[in-house]
Amino acid sequence: MQNYVFVIDTKFQPLNPIPPKKARRLLDKGKAAVFRMYPFTIILKTAINNPTISPCQIKIDPGSKVTGFALVQNNQVIWGMELEHRGGLIKRKLESRRAVRRGRRNRNTRYRKPRFLNRRRKEGWLAPSLEHRVLTIETWVKRLIKFCPINEFWVERVKFDTQKMQNPEINGVEYQQGELVGYEVREYLLEKWGRECAYCGKQSVPLQIEHIYPKSKGGSDRISNLCLACDKCNQRKGNKSIEDFLKKKPSLLQKIKSKAKQPLRDAAAVNSTRNKLVKVLKRIKPIVTGTGAQTKYNRTKLGFPKEHWIDAACVGDIEMLTLKTSQPLLVTCKGQGGRQKAALNKYGYPIRHNPLRPIKGWCSGDIAKNILTGKFGRVNPRSKSNSFNYTVPGEKAISLHVKNLVRIHRKDGYTYGFCQ
Repeated sequence: MQNYVFVIDTKFQPLNPIPPKKARRLLDKGKAAVFRMYPFTIILKTAINNPTISPCQIKIDPGSKVTGFALVQNNQVIWGMELEHRGGLIKRKLESRRAVRRGRRNRNTRYRKPRFLNRRRKEGWLAPSLEHRVLTIETWVKRLIKFCPINEFWVERVKFDTQKMQNPEINGVEYQQGELVGYEVREYLLEKWGRECAYCGKQSVPLQIEHIYPKSKGGSDRISNLCLACDKCNQRKGNKSIEDFLKKKPSLLQKIKSKAKQPLRDAAAVNSTRNKLVKVLKRIKPIVTGTGAQTKYNRTKLGFPKEHWIDAACVGDIEMLTLKTSQPLLVTCKGQGGRQKAALNKYGYPIRHNPLRPIKGWCSGDIAKNILTGKFGRVNPRSKSNSFNYTVPGEKAISLHVKNLVRIHRKDGYTYGFCQ
């Protein structure tokens, strides 16, 4: 089952999404044309006066690395998407730029004076790697509103108690009122350990919370001393120390030790952006928020598998839900590229000009179809030749004449795929 197809009329008015079979029939009869490939949208060749509209809800499951989107209409999930963020890449690039800038001040090269330290950050400031998550979700929400009749947003508003995770013995009224502390710890461990047994790697089996260093030998309840294990491995380990239990598997022992000490970076990222995301979306449409416990309860009750877009569909108070699609759109943030006008060799001298304007109407990164083979790939145009660099994923780049290329999607900073 594929995602439903978005439909607009000649006045760019969004209509009810339709099944792929019906969209294909309209295209074959010449009553519609392809308006956009990602998300796939068709435009009718006539205007529709007073259409009957069934409003949809955009449901969002924000995550630190991947955010799930789902469109729900009359308790039916008609469209899904998983958006992979690039916050980690942004952080690494900023650190690299900072290192170059600081090194330049210590070398006998072009000097840049440090700026004054009287700058203030405005209220609600987020780090660029976190701000990117909010802005990207906002971009896709505004994009979907153009092609689909949306009346409200449903957002999972997760809150991880990181202090309670780190120190379960902490006291105080603020740590005793919530009922989701155990759920938060378990959900965080499921995400951290990839929903598999830390010792044997089994998936799709009941997992138990396991103390890496046994409590009977002084092990604590801190999150860094917890992992997930299947019943068989948990019984075999008993109260043995992890060094004794894995003495014949030194590589696995080292892996578990290093993974156990990973910081609560993902939980902190979700905590930092959750309020701003709700504030930004509230300016566009009415918003309904749900809890992570409610989402998991709905998904378990309905018997759905664990996927980001399915989690999004299960956000909020729902009684029943039907999946009309099983192939969500997979979107990865790549950015628009740098603004460097010349490529440099290893000595720092320019070897190639990189124009920022389109070449013969094409930009680097445009998605095109090779009419000779029917394959889709990315185009890198050349200013002095009509043969462009053409790259199909997983294949070597080739030189192809522009007359054999048909552009299907302009570069927009994302790569696209579908879940099989």
